Amino acid sequence: MASCFLYKRRTFITLFGGAAAWPLAARAQQTERVRRIALLIPTTADDPETQARITAFLQELQEASWIAGRNLQIEYRWGAGDSDRIRRYVTELVALAPDVIVTLGNTGLVPLQRATRTIPIVFVNVADPVSGGFVASLARPGGNATGFASPEYRMSGKWLELLKQISPAVTWAAFIRDPTLPAGSGQLGALQAVGPFLGVEVSPVDARDSGEIERAIAELVRAGNGGLIVPPSTQTTIRRDLIFTLAARHRLPAVYGYRFFVVGGGLISYGPDPVEPWRRAAGYVDRILKGEKPADLPVQAPTKYELVVNLKTAKALGLSVPDSLLARADEVIE
Repeated sequence: MASCFLYKRRTFITLFGGAAAWPLAARAQQTERVRRIALLIPTTADDPETQARITAFLQELQEASWIAGRNLQIEYRWGAGDSDRIRRYVTELVALAPDVIVTLGNTGLVPLQRATRTIPIVFVNVADPVSGGFVASLARPGGNATGFASPEYRMSGKWLELLKQISPAVTWAAFIRDPTLPAGSGQLGALQAVGPFLGVEVSPVDARDSGEIERAIAELVRAGNGGLIVPPSTQTTIRRDLIFTLAARHRLPAVYGYRFFVVGGGLISYGPDPVEPWRRAAGYVDRILKGEKPADLPVQAPTKYELVVNLKTAKALGLSVPDSLLARADEVIE
């Protein structure tokens, strides 16, 4: 009988102690300040490459103890390549007054900076942020925006060199660009400066819609000895399956700016890792949420580039990849 009484007493103490501790923990969690960030992404929510970037971003935030649903609220807006929709989302997000807005590329940053000069902005893959007027300098941005720049324009010449190396017969290259982005003009200038030394004429092709791309590639095929240069942009990312299909149908060699283009069926790519800047962007968001200012966080540029070759695509195009190119490749897809 005594042992039964002792058991019940211990059970009561245990339950009472747990009941007392639970409200304390709950109250502590409820009083933790919830911060709000916004992501303005010009591509689509179902794009697997975009999801890979966002996943890396969220993982890094979690490593810094920022967890969605606990102490962090995230607002997502997906532009799907529609400039009108992006401008509308900018208005919505600025009205919400989040602690930080994260955006991808010039497509999102341009309307954001027109709408606010006070809300902190972290950008990823923005071309020439100094000349674009987004920051005062790379070392000291000086305003409400900082982040991670895309490669310098002069790197674009490397794409043409690779195209000529993997397909020596090429004499004309179509550069598929987004005409609304200043990066397209800078990249085109770099390509056209290198072209005469390689015996290749480079012409721009606007990628505002699928019809433009199809007509330009048809013209390229009629001229003969053509190739494609496909830089990373919202428009080329969204329409990459179309570009792959047309390149394969017309047996056109093509050089791309990111690895995922080649994994999806493209011939060759040269450019930085598109996911890494998102991990680093999470670090900047963490620092801003903890009190640092974008004006004091330097803009960072890519430091590592990767060369990827798809041998299966090369074989389908009837191309023999030089051994020297394979030896330099960071990855060869067979």
